[in-house]
Amino acid sequence: MTLRVSGKNMDVGQALTEKAQERVEAAVGKYFDGNYDGQLTIEHEGFGFRSDIVLHLDTGVILRAHAMAGDAISAFEETADHVEKRLRRYKRKLKDHRRPKDQDSPMAQSYILASPDIHDEVEEDFSPAIIAESLSSLKSMSVGEAVMELDLTQADVQVFLHAGHGGVNVVYRRADGNIGWIDPALAKK
Repeated sequence: MTLRVSGKNMDVGQALTEKAQERVEAAVGKYFDGNYDGQLTIEHEGFGFRSDIVLHLDTGVILRAHAMAGDAISAFEETADHVEKRLRRYKRKLKDHRRPKDQDSPMAQSYILASPDIHDEVEEDFSPAIIAESLSSLKSMSVGEAVMELDLTQADVQVFLHAGHGGVNVVYRRADGNIGWIDPALAKK
């Protein structure tokens, strides 16, 4: 269990480092029975401080949180509260998913939304730049588990293999704050 504490263009004292390591270890130990590896970064931003934390749990879950406050310790405390809340939510959802269901889940419904007909002129040789590439294996999970993973990682997109039919599915965070779900298998029917 390792938490690296660093400051961006500032020195993080020994007291804050020890406090951060103890607080995160206590929070993770309370809700999770495994090891973790993480990075806490504190930086001076505007008139306050920003605290960013990324935790990699042994289960493959990545937790990200950040907060802003007037001083570095308050910023870290808010960030630690966010992490603890997410860990608690993650554990609760895991318990709910493991509970046997008394009834079958309803079939997913398919919605087709027509997009507006917009004809923008695009240059023939236009090729957008690829900013980043990442390789990862796709996990087999239900849509609910994928949404939980999306919530925990604060990512915009989660690609996964649907546990029911094994097809590639996508859940994503929409601009209106809701969650979208793409299942190409539904389009084939």
